Amino acid sequence: MKQEESQKTDDIVEIVERVLNRRSFVKGAGVTGAGLIGATFLGAKTGMLDKIPGAHAVGLHSTSVEAASITDADILNFALNLEYLEAEFYTVATTGKTIEQIGIGTGGVGEPGPTSGGKRVHFERDRGDWHWSGDEVSGRLHAIAEEIAYDEQQHVILLRSALGSAAIAKPAINLDALGIGFDTFQQFLVLARAFEDTGVSAYGGAAPLITSKAYLATAARIALTEALHSANLRLLIAENHVKTSPLDSLDILPPPSGKQYFEVDKQALAVVRTTSQVLAIAYASSAPGTSKGGFFPNGVNGNINTV
Repeated sequence: MKQEESQKTDDIVEIVERVLNRRSFVKGAGVTGAGLIGATFLGAKTGMLDKIPGAHAVGLHSTSVEAASITDADILNFALNLEYLEAEFYTVATTGKTIEQIGIGTGGVGEPGPTSGGKRVHFERDRGDWHWSGDEVSGRLHAIAEEIAYDEQQHVILLRSALGSAAIAKPAINLDALGIGFDTFQQFLVLARAFEDTGVSAYGGAAPLITSKAYLATAARIALTEALHSANLRLLIAENHVKTSPLDSLDILPPPSGKQYFEVDKQALAVVRTTSQVLAIAYASSAPGTSKGGFFPNGVNGNINTV
């Protein structure tokens, strides 16, 4: 009996290794690739995934693998949760209002929730600060914030339109989850940078999992927009000597806290995160199985919802 179990383990390991070597794409909330589905699900249930070299490197581990029922709609809805959060943050910061209050739809599938916390940010710089350079800089900060706010609002509208009746409702959002972001322009930059860098990495990690070329093309364009936001914010942080802290072990901080203006690795490739890694940041907890907390006190809506 033990010999048979050992042989089954070896067979599963061989199958998964073979598919991984073909560069099939794997994510925290599910997997794609017909050759991988049965093997990974069984491997996860029996704890065999920990024995497979390279599995963890692509975000495949026993606690995060489910039956491969994740669809393109699930992936877009996962992105919509993040776009709701970003749109709310920038809209509240620039207008003092929520996206619903300015006429953007927030209803849909799942549990709806209010947006709490946050307030309009005063982007004027402190004249007592040694690097003060006048109203021109304050105006530029405000203009960039308003432009990003508009972009994120449009992303919400676009994803809701693409998903139609399958679009999720905006879940409850707590903009004060970290206790910063709205008292000064420096706090605004810290939180905005965190959102944008996380957003870029989330789209980068999810893009290979989308099967529809039309959806993929749209997701890629959204990701490129998020990258433009990120680059601007990281430069503003460096110019204004704003200190930042790492979001997780993958985070690459901009100056002055870090050394890189762009969040790219040694191969000049953008950082990417699995859905689990993204939710760990959003929930402020990397504990496996976490399904709420942080910016989403009741969790996100949709089938991809757990660290």
